[in-house]
Amino acid sequence: MNRSSRRRVRTVGALAVTGALALAGCGSSDDDKDAGSGRTHVVKTAMGEVKVPVAPERVVVLDTAELDSALTLGVKPVGATHTDASSGFPGYLPEDELTGIKDVGEMMNPNLEVIAGLKPDLILTSKIRHGAKYDQLKQIAPTVMTETTGYPWKANFRTHADALGKKAAAEKTVAAYDAHVKEVTAAIGGPAKARATEVNVVRFVQGADIRIYGEQSYIATILKDVGLGRAPVSQKAKDGFSYDVSPEKIDLADTDVIFQSTYGDPKKAKQTQTVNSGLWKNMKAVRSGNVHVVDDELWLQGIGYTAADEVLDQLRTALAKRK
Repeated sequence: MNRSSRRRVRTVGALAVTGALALAGCGSSDDDKDAGSGRTHVVKTAMGEVKVPVAPERVVVLDTAELDSALTLGVKPVGATHTDASSGFPGYLPEDELTGIKDVGEMMNPNLEVIAGLKPDLILTSKIRHGAKYDQLKQIAPTVMTETTGYPWKANFRTHADALGKKAAAEKTVAAYDAHVKEVTAAIGGPAKARATEVNVVRFVQGADIRIYGEQSYIATILKDVGLGRAPVSQKAKDGFSYDVSPEKIDLADTDVIFQSTYGDPKKAKQTQTVNSGLWKNMKAVRSGNVHVVDDELWLQGIGYTAADEVLDQLRTALAKRK
């Protein structure tokens, strides 16, 4: 991947940084001039109001969105859960920023003993992921939970920034993202052309039907920000998240441009079967060469401004050259 483009949002956010890392696992910025002061402030969370340190120094994150938020804001967690990613942590994140972060277990089953051993002063996660473990987690450290993950990622990011004492850096990150969105929209021909280009995101999932992503998903918010059109099938998504189909119904995903990813083994996810079928090969997007295979970790698991920044670059590359 293009490392320089991947760092765009964090580089702007880093304008708030005034010195080197003060401790392993924490960033030093204008936002956290009160680090180590013992002062606290209240953060509104899905579990009510929670008192957290003004500038936490030992943060544990329990999902990919929280990891993306922390690194985007210049905070290196002392611990994080892993997903099914072969590298443990999402591959789109720079390796040098992940070095030294302790793996505290699988995302849905974090090791509470390991977390406690890290002596965190803040834990970030969501109610949908770890609400059942809240009472245990808050005994270890103040725990900030958003209600869910995915679709409300921008609001969640602001909650994470508040908890991390990084609100000023967050504003710079959001401004950088908004500017990047405008650049991408212009690069693909402007608002009118973007609106006339209908896009679908298709995900092959091991052990499940094929997902055509709807309007209320993380990736859909990025497509909407750029101003891209969406195929009518996206409106049929259950709860706005995804409309699921079998390989025999894959033609329902046909549109101008398709971005395709696979979670798990391609054969078990029915990706191999589907893309070799006549139904797939006869789709308009396939015949016109407008199907783009993308990284599932980046497009659908990352959920944050660092991931979104790279997705924007890939949208520009794929769509700017489209006739």
